[in-house]
Amino acid sequence: MWLVFAILSAVFAALTSILAKVGIEGVNSNLATALRTAVVLIMAWAMVFLTNAQSGLSEISKKSWIFLILSGLATGASWLCYYRALQIGDASKVVPIDKLSVVITIILAFVILREQFTVKSIIGCILIGAGTLLMVL
Repeated sequence: MWLVFAILSAVFAALTSILAKVGIEGVNSNLATALRTAVVLIMAWAMVFLTNAQSGLSEISKKSWIFLILSGLATGASWLCYYRALQIGDASKVVPIDKLSVVITIILAFVILREQFTVKSIIGCILIGAGTLLMVL
């Protein structure tokens, strides 16, 4: 089931980029990010209440709170930079560079999470990096 959600995530991420590029025209990128974030916030809390998950709020550990907040800050910084780049650059160039996050995530997972770094992941990182370079040049 994770694969279905991962594919849907990719489809929605692609739609996000295209819809944002059209919608951001003539709008301050920080304001656009704030509007998008408000919509995401409403949608996320709606899902919490629709699935009756709000009772788990009190069970979140201090460590989880810290890392979820840090993750939120990283997301916010990413979105602010992404929208600014999208506003001033071509979507066909901005998006591939943004997707270098895959390579960075694999490296950080190896360094921080001690996940396995395989020949397959090394080759994948090289190909993604080369593909990004090819698309941007």
